[in-house]
Amino acid sequence: MQRLKNKHVILGVTGGIAAYKSADLARRLRKAGAQVRVVMTAKAKEFITPLTMQAVSGNPVHDDLFDLKAEAAMGHIELARWADVILVAPATAGFIARLVNGEAGDLLTTLCLATTAPLVLAPAMNQAMWKNTLTQDNVQALHAKKIAVLGPGEGDQACGDVGPGRMLEPQELVDRLSEIFATGRLTGQRVLITAGPTREAIDPVRYISNASSGKMGYALAMAAAEAGADVVLISGPVDLEKPTHMKCIDVVSAEEMHAAVMKEVDACDVFLSVAAVADYRCKTVATQKIAKKEAELTLMLERNPDIVASVAALSKKPFVVGFAAETENLIAHAKAKLKNKKLDMVIANQVGQKEVGFDSDDNAATVIWQTQEKIYPRMSKQKLARELIALIADQIKK
Repeated sequence: MQRLKNKHVILGVTGGIAAYKSADLARRLRKAGAQVRVVMTAKAKEFITPLTMQAVSGNPVHDDLFDLKAEAAMGHIELARWADVILVAPATAGFIARLVNGEAGDLLTTLCLATTAPLVLAPAMNQAMWKNTLTQDNVQALHAKKIAVLGPGEGDQACGDVGPGRMLEPQELVDRLSEIFATGRLTGQRVLITAGPTREAIDPVRYISNASSGKMGYALAMAAAEAGADVVLISGPVDLEKPTHMKCIDVVSAEEMHAAVMKEVDACDVFLSVAAVADYRCKTVATQKIAKKEAELTLMLERNPDIVASVAALSKKPFVVGFAAETENLIAHAKAKLKNKKLDMVIANQVGQKEVGFDSDDNAATVIWQTQEKIYPRMSKQKLARELIALIADQIKK
C-alpha cells in the first residue's frame, strides 16, 4: 500500500445508493497514506451528507463549480492540477454517460475534463442498467479513452435484484487503485538517487547548508520504485519519512555522500543526482565551539568533490541525470552543465521562489538532453517525479 502514500486523491461521489460506502472508502484511502479531497454532485448529497465526507476525509467538501470561496483558494483548475488520480465511486450510469459525452455541467465532470491525472471509475447501478447496451457502449468508450473501470461486482442489490452492478468494496478499490501507479517502466533497472542537502561543519554546533527539503529526491525515489526499479536512496539530513521498500543510506556531508555514491554506483543502471550538495566545505573544522569575540569571522573554504561529474567520468557509467537548481539564466547554466560534465540528461528548475523549488510541495522543470528539451509546468513534486521517471525510462529504451 506504499504506492498511495502522500498521493493526492480526489474522490468523486455521485448520486447512487452505494454512496454510503464512500465514507469508508475515504477513511481507508487516508489510512493507506493518501491525501483525500472529496467532490460531491448535487444528487450525491441526497444519499450522504457533505459533513460526513468532510469528517472522514479531513478536508472541506467541494461541491459547487461557482463557489467563490473555493475559486479564491483552490479553484477547479487548481484542484485538477492538485490531483494525482481522480476516483469516482460510485459512478452512476448518468455520470458515465455525461463523462463520455464530454459534458462539464458540474464541478466533478469539469475536473475530469480539466485534469491530466488518471481517471478511475467504480460503477454502481441496477443490474439491468449495467447490462443495457447504451451503458455498455459508454463503458467501451471509457476503455478506448484509457479511463480505468474497476468493477462492478455481482450480488444482491438494494432494489432487490441480483446481478452485476454493485460497487466494489472499499478495501478492494483501495488495493486496485494503488496498482494504477505501478507502471513497470523500469522493471529490472537498478536506480541510485541522491536527495536533500548536505551539511558542512564549521564547529561542533554550526554548519553550512542550504534550503533543500529532499522532497523532489524522495518523490523520484518513490516514482522509480513504483515503476519497478530496485532503488537505493542516499539522503542528506531531511525531515522526511524514509521509504520502507528500498535501501536507504543516511549521510551528512558532501564527502560522505560522495563515498556512499561511489560505493553503490557500480551496481546501478541509472544515477539521479538530485541532492543539493554543498560546493564548499571548511578547510579546517574547529574542535570546540567558536566563541563570539570578533566583529568578523573568516572561514577558509575548499571545494567538495563533484559527485555527478565523478559518476559521469566512470569508464562504465550508468545513465546519468543531473539537476540544475538556478536563480538566473536557468537554461544556459543547465546546458553548460549537461555538456561540461558529460551528462545524459539534466533537469533544470528555478529556485528562490515560494511556489516552486526548495521546500515547496510543487515544482516545475525543463528537461534537456542531446538536442532536445521538454518543459513541465508547475505541478506537485510527486506528479512531476512520475513524469520525469517516464521520460527517463523512454530515453533508456532508446
